[in-house]
Amino acid sequence: MNKSLFLSAIVCMVIAACGGLQQSPSDNAETDVYKTMPGDSTRYGLACDGSTDSILVFLPYGAASLDTFDIINARQNHRIFGRPHIGDDLAVIVNPEDTVEALMVINLEILCGTWCYMVSPTLRSMDKMDKRMQRRMTEHIPDSLLKKWMAPREYSLRLKSDHGVTVRGGVFRQTTTDDMTPVEYPEVKRYTDWHIFNGHIILKADTIAGFSKEGDVPTTDTVDIRLLRQDTLILQFPDHEQSYYRKKGQ
Repeated sequence: MNKSLFLSAIVCMVIAACGGLQQSPSDNAETDVYKTMPGDSTRYGLACDGSTDSILVFLPYGAASLDTFDIINARQNHRIFGRPHIGDDLAVIVNPEDTVEALMVINLEILCGTWCYMVSPTLRSMDKMDKRMQRRMTEHIPDSLLKKWMAPREYSLRLKSDHGVTVRGGVFRQTTTDDMTPVEYPEVKRYTDWHIFNGHIILKADTIAGFSKEGDVPTTDTVDIRLLRQDTLILQFPDHEQSYYRKKGQ
């Protein structure tokens, strides 16, 4: 079922709920796209009319009635990632000690998409070069050539609504000519899947290169969202913080 049909079904449910009518959960249109992982307490659903800066009106997937959450503390603690708009897919972390309070709200509608960032190369260390390249590097390098070598490149991370991930940038497969260049760009981990888990983003890569091999163990990174806006994303990785921008039209 495509999203437009699914949202149409949800609208019917909201109208029924607001009018005091009851529906059986078995009659609701459901999706397993945001099915929780084992141990994940995240609740998934849609932002509804009536939401404000202090209140979130929320329709959980598979439910026949609306929930209303207090989000004052979440907003003050900067735990509202992406301002909710009517119909947006949301991930909500509910306070286990106060079930009418949301500790965190993530707008999945904004989070999904292609996020980009620029990287600059560094000159290769001399021990990585052959004798010819070492001689060239010891000679004067014209500014125009150095500018060409040091040109930044755009890397990107695409988070798909079906939990797939596409990473672009870096060296996909090492070749002989890569070792001959005087500069090198940062390596990038090629993630293949992502999920929300208790407010964190779990990024999985089968291997560092993104391909499974016999005996390899999939690697995962637990990442925290620091900032999420329509055109800006900041993620805290285990070893660094990365800022992203969204290209127009993406």
